[in-house]
Amino acid sequence: MKQINTNFNELVSSVPKDIKAELDLSFAISNRIYQLMTERGLTKKQFADELGKRPSEITKWLSGQHNFTIRTLGQLSVFFGKNLITVSNGRKATKPYIVNNIENSTVPFCAEPEFDKN
Repeated sequence: MKQINTNFNELVSSVPKDIKAELDLSFAISNRIYQLMTERGLTKKQFADELGKRPSEITKWLSGQHNFTIRTLGQLSVFFGKNLITVSNGRKATKPYIVNNIENSTVPFCAEPEFDKN
């Protein structure tokens, strides 16, 4: 077993850092979508139906292998009424972005965050 772990660790350590970062982000997004789905009690089929998507597309989203567009991330944020991702400019936010669920809107409205003056 030790040999398998050693080979696996060597293999993982040879993956470029940018690829690791991409994979981490992809899985974080898919995990967040799954979390929000389960909070609403939605199955993949129900979620797909509500979004007008095929269940196979939802399966791909949840696999961590989908390359989401900004538009899709925005639409999902509006659908759930919660942000899927947060982007920071390096300053500490005292108040986070707020996604407002604007009636009949397919694009989220994000209020400007408030930052410490320091």
